[in-house]
Amino acid sequence: MTAVVPGRDRDEAVPSGKRVLALWCPDWPTTAAAAEAGRSPHDPVAVLRAGRVEACSHAARAGGVRRGMRKRQSQSLCPELTVYEADSARDGRLFEPVVAAVTEVVPMTEVLRPGLLVMAADRAARFFGGEELLAERLADVVAGVGRGEEADGRGRAVIGGVTARVGVADELFTAVLAARSGQTVSPGSDAAYLSTRPVADLVVEPALSGPGREDLVNLLWRLGIRRLGAFAEMDAADVASRFSSDAVTAHRLARGLPGRRPSRAPIPPGLEVEHVCDPPIDRIDAAAFLGRRMAQELHERLSSAALACMRLTIHAFTERGQRHSRTWRCVEPLTPEATADRVRWQLEGWLTGRAGSVDAPDSPVVRLVLEPVEVVNPSGLQYALSGAGLPGEVGGGLGDQARRALVRVQGLLGGEAVRVPVRSGGRGPDEQVTLVAFGDELRPPRDPTATWPDRLARPAPSLLVQAGAEVRDAADRPVTVNPRGAFSAEPVTVRLGARSYRLRWWAGPWPFGPGTARAQMLLADGRAVLLCCREAEWAVEGIYE
Repeated sequence: MTAVVPGRDRDEAVPSGKRVLALWCPDWPTTAAAAEAGRSPHDPVAVLRAGRVEACSHAARAGGVRRGMRKRQSQSLCPELTVYEADSARDGRLFEPVVAAVTEVVPMTEVLRPGLLVMAADRAARFFGGEELLAERLADVVAGVGRGEEADGRGRAVIGGVTARVGVADELFTAVLAARSGQTVSPGSDAAYLSTRPVADLVVEPALSGPGREDLVNLLWRLGIRRLGAFAEMDAADVASRFSSDAVTAHRLARGLPGRRPSRAPIPPGLEVEHVCDPPIDRIDAAAFLGRRMAQELHERLSSAALACMRLTIHAFTERGQRHSRTWRCVEPLTPEATADRVRWQLEGWLTGRAGSVDAPDSPVVRLVLEPVEVVNPSGLQYALSGAGLPGEVGGGLGDQARRALVRVQGLLGGEAVRVPVRSGGRGPDEQVTLVAFGDELRPPRDPTATWPDRLARPAPSLLVQAGAEVRDAADRPVTVNPRGAFSAEPVTVRLGARSYRLRWWAGPWPFGPGTARAQMLLADGRAVLLCCREAEWAVEGIYE
């Protein structure tokens, strides 16, 4: 039963606008992790990202566990706590049965993220006799997902005992907040409802928070603004002149006005991407590969039209004509990587559905369609590579702003155009760093923790280069490495390009194969270089600074 927040008379007609219903599954990452492990969602469970608690179950919170805690601290407070690594693919895959159950009641739904979906409530409420009855029906349907099922021989996880809370309001942001407490906000009462909410609610839902929103909330708190009502009382011109553009959006949300988005552009023809599957697809790996290729093609079309996609509908058709569609909405434009993830989540959850159920596929997929249903002009979107967003806290990597900027560059130049270094195994410094495409799995080709005989001793060069060189003796004859791993003569000079430098000092050589060795040499101008000899040819591998 949802609580009704008082406002205008319930029988009074709403002059404009439509009602929005949000359905929220609390602690969804822990529910999905527990289901995949065959555990009860009521057990103490926590999901970690970069060694810190990202989500925890109700039982874990009762034991003192809180978001942001380190693994050791959370386990010391709750010894029976079971921890799992964060996995967005798992969350999306296991949320699919919930979405399927909800769409059997209300066909048009939009998934904000795994664990949260929204829909237009006005027509559905009239059909079921009211918003409260609709909310109760949806909560009952979600609670019945997976009831009586058992994992099949393929090891498919079964979600059961899912708890859902429903919120209804005039605006999407208000409905999402109301869903967290299972409330129905009376028509026209969004502003009054939001005025008593804490200002931290601006960042409570990541799917509706733009970049820099957390910094804004921290600043408002330091200024003594504790409630959304106090923030809403600020003059809109003052907010626009003193804060970021996202603060203007947050201010409109706090006032109960429609969220300010980039102006919607008409969808031109030719953006839709369709693929006929030959042979038909019935495997997850084939669906994931196809989804990635179609996502890249979709974003190439969007880029050529100077548009970005905010809302995407994915259609899948089987041999017997069955149709499976989902609409995905994001707070920021979808990237090729994010689009491919949503295709994989949707198809993986559908193809692994229980055989014989209403929504399970009746035959392999023969056609897949990606349809942009809301596009925007991306010229007003900013992607910063520096500033407060650069040093991220997630695994010591890039911040959200820099990450979005790199994904944007990939969308313009191709997936292989942006590469990031990964520590790898090897004997030389050039072998110990591998460049992989940004967004791919950071898996090195060689194990960096393995024992590597003849590995170059520290210190390692600070600058890696690849340049030809010549090493000569006192008679100006070439110096090489003999089969025993020693210099063929004592080195005296090193030629780099057109110039020769006398040696002040050298160390080595250190062989790492027949006729191959490395040596450190100090030049007369004070530079120290690392040279490598392969097949009687020398090359500069690194420079010490």
